[in-house]
Amino acid sequence: MFSDELETFRRLGFRHFLLQILNFASVIASGLMLWKGLGLILNTESPIVVVLSGSMEPAFYRGDLLFLTNPPGQRYHTGDITVYRIPGAEIPIVHRVLETRDVFIPFDNSTENRIVNNRLAKLKLPPGEHQLMLTKGDNNHVDDIDLYRGLEWLDRRHIIGKVRGFLPYIGYVTIAMNDFPQLKYALLGGLGLLAVIQRE
Repeated sequence: MFSDELETFRRLGFRHFLLQILNFASVIASGLMLWKGLGLILNTESPIVVVLSGSMEPAFYRGDLLFLTNPPGQRYHTGDITVYRIPGAEIPIVHRVLETRDVFIPFDNSTENRIVNNRLAKLKLPPGEHQLMLTKGDNNHVDDIDLYRGLEWLDRRHIIGKVRGFLPYIGYVTIAMNDFPQLKYALLGGLGLLAVIQRE
């Protein structure tokens, strides 16, 4: 079945095989550098995400590709669509800001300040001013407090970014490869064979 491909490898030799591996590695490295460079410029760990659920319908549907930014000096407002990650959760969540609240964590330890600090103790906020957020999916009936793993509010450090644009349904390729790992391996194998055939 693969006798033609094996014969091609034998004919081209080991040096050509190494060249193919180096070309593939340079493509992967270029993609990673582009990803990390975009992340640095846009101040977000993930400048592009895929919507995985229907919780934001009709604004975004499963498979939509979202573009994010997270400017450090910019405040979030009610109605902004954010992507956030709770510590210990692997998958980020795309939901709309339902409410924001500004809090000041004082530097002293008076009785009033201990009450404020105890209420926000799970967030472990350092002294200073902080913006807290409560989110909700457009297609959900309740807010996201149950998703926060014991937290009452999100802090800025939980936010990956604000949605700035999207491409509909482009992310279905990613969803398909996660749902069907065999498809991922078939696609990579097919690309490898295509590269070898193209070199002939």
